[in-house]
Amino acid sequence: MKKIFYSLFLLTGIFTINAQEKLEKAVELNEVAIIKTKKVIEQKADRTIFDFASQPSLNSGSVMEGIRKLPGLIASDVAGMMYQGKQLDVFMDGRPLNITTNELNSFLEGMPANAIEKIEIITQPGAEFPATSGGAIMNIITNVNAKKYLSATYTNSTNITNYDQVRYRTNNSLLLNAKNKYFGWQLNFGQSYNETALWNSVTKSENGLSSVLSATNASRFGRTNFVKSAINFDVGKDRLLLNYDLNYSNNNSNTIGNGPGFSTDDDSFTDALRQDFVITYQKKFEDKAKKLDVRFNYNKNQNEFELNSRVNNAALLDNASKQQLYNAKIDYAQPIDFSDEGKISFGALYEALLFEAQNMNVINLDYQRKTTAAYGELQSKFSKFNFIVGARAEDYNITGTTAIATLIPFKQFRFFPNASAQYNFSNSVYFNVNYNKKISLPSTSALNPNNTNYQNPNVEFAGNPNLQPTIFDNYEVKLSAFDYAFIGYNLSSAQNQVITRVLITNDVVLNTNINVPEIKIHNFNVGLPIPYMLFTKGLAETMKMNVNPDTMNFLYVYAGYQFHQIPEIETNGFWMFNFMSQIVLPKKIKFVANYNYTIPKGNYFYFIAEKPFRNTLDLTLSKKFFKDQVSVSLTVDDVLDSTRSIFSSVDTPLLLFNKNDTRRFGFSINYKIPTRNKLAKEDPSLLNKEKKEEGDTMLNQ
Repeated sequence: MKKIFYSLFLLTGIFTINAQEKLEKAVELNEVAIIKTKKVIEQKADRTIFDFASQPSLNSGSVMEGIRKLPGLIASDVAGMMYQGKQLDVFMDGRPLNITTNELNSFLEGMPANAIEKIEIITQPGAEFPATSGGAIMNIITNVNAKKYLSATYTNSTNITNYDQVRYRTNNSLLLNAKNKYFGWQLNFGQSYNETALWNSVTKSENGLSSVLSATNASRFGRTNFVKSAINFDVGKDRLLLNYDLNYSNNNSNTIGNGPGFSTDDDSFTDALRQDFVITYQKKFEDKAKKLDVRFNYNKNQNEFELNSRVNNAALLDNASKQQLYNAKIDYAQPIDFSDEGKISFGALYEALLFEAQNMNVINLDYQRKTTAAYGELQSKFSKFNFIVGARAEDYNITGTTAIATLIPFKQFRFFPNASAQYNFSNSVYFNVNYNKKISLPSTSALNPNNTNYQNPNVEFAGNPNLQPTIFDNYEVKLSAFDYAFIGYNLSSAQNQVITRVLITNDVVLNTNINVPEIKIHNFNVGLPIPYMLFTKGLAETMKMNVNPDTMNFLYVYAGYQFHQIPEIETNGFWMFNFMSQIVLPKKIKFVANYNYTIPKGNYFYFIAEKPFRNTLDLTLSKKFFKDQVSVSLTVDDVLDSTRSIFSSVDTPLLLFNKNDTRRFGFSINYKIPTRNKLAKEDPSLLNKEKKEEGDTMLNQ
């Protein structure tokens, strides 16, 4: 067994190393040669990186549709996003989105996946990340490299569904960038239009009798426009970066509902405007490993929601919210002499968030949060060992009022340590142990007492303005080999975990959020690539081959077991499986099949999956033309039409059913408009990111 284990790791090593040899490209930047490689999946000590830009199976629809296909990730309408058992805080280009649940889902559903370069899931955020990042961070990176000449790339994806009627979705985006000796700029803009269907029902089963409390049929129309812009100025040896992002969505839906004693026909309208401005100054030093970054960020979110009845021509809901975020931070890092590849970093942050919610033009929540923070972190390497030790101190001052009361204040100073140790068996095989303490502050959408969803006489939605922060202790051990193969276990222990609860009183179902005193989430996961030639040629012959995963037939297998331990109830764990198969057909046509399956009857917090809530087969055919300037792909998502959510709610007689028009047929095209400039050079991206990368970059890291 041991020989087989080592052989598979060696095989994945060849699988990756040969690919790197074929893909490597030296790029000269400021007289420093940077080796640039692109990998479908890249495992690092603190994160997993998924390449979106080169995978038609991920980038042919919306960002949300691509995210749902990632192995180990759960995106649930009832309980948010988790990766390998850890609740995710979502960032975009290194900055927190500060939106969750319905707002987050709508935002990601309205953004084209072909505007995404890659997604980083940071499973062990260090001290330089806000302690409020909770269990893990998903960082959605939307940018590509700026070039010394005008470059343009157009992308489009279109797909249709045909259930009760034909519905279509289309995404378009255009990326422009250029650079000269004075400044560089990037402009990425696009739009999406989505028609979707949604069927919901809530059934009560009690004393041997079942009754449908609510059944709805909704037709939804989503329209989103976005602009992402960046400009960079050289100030002597230093750099000044300006970023401005705008996202506007205008959605509406018609919902027909019925239940005991009622029948409804309602229209809802949602307007959401998100603006984000960042200014960053980067001080450059002779020593490239030393950095000093100063950044200011202003973010503004405005949302309006209306629900009107067609039956009696009356307004049922008229809710609005406005959120403003001010963030200023400074980061400094320099190498240390007593350690190979070691460095020390520290920084400080001040953040203020102002949130106001209105119901029928009356303010019923006024919420303020101020955070002051400082951190220090030491990274060192001795022989085959890497160590990271850090700590972050944050002071919180959270206050607010509702229409009838004052919120429970949260005024605390907290200390958040983190530590990591790694043993390197070789350059590509390592064993890693991590610990960190984090906090998750309730999102403003969870606090908002106003409903921003469809409701009827038997179904209501409401936030909880009295939610308290969640404290996490996160532990992880992982063995990784050659980027693709890994096996690991992590434990996330949470106090005052914020979760979604569905409760019933007198046949009225309430969807809300509560604090649970204690929850532990155990997660075991393993991933392994298996080349098909292993079965036809045997291990010895396979290891002699010069293989490249971009042109190779293989199967990538992921399996994860997750167990939610909640003291006051008896819970069951569940298995998740992902199988991604690539077959290269004649004429270099690439065929990718992606299958996700989750074993039913497991507890997902306070919900029990009565049927598999992940049971999806997606197929993609793709080919490149005209010297790789044009990429075309054909897709069929949810071939078996088996994706649906059927959950029971713990301690209630309720069964919740949810089904979308998930079986889709579509195509996408990516056209890189050619240039005649043969002397072009590339610089790293202008668009802001948070975490450090190898090599010298222009980003706020």
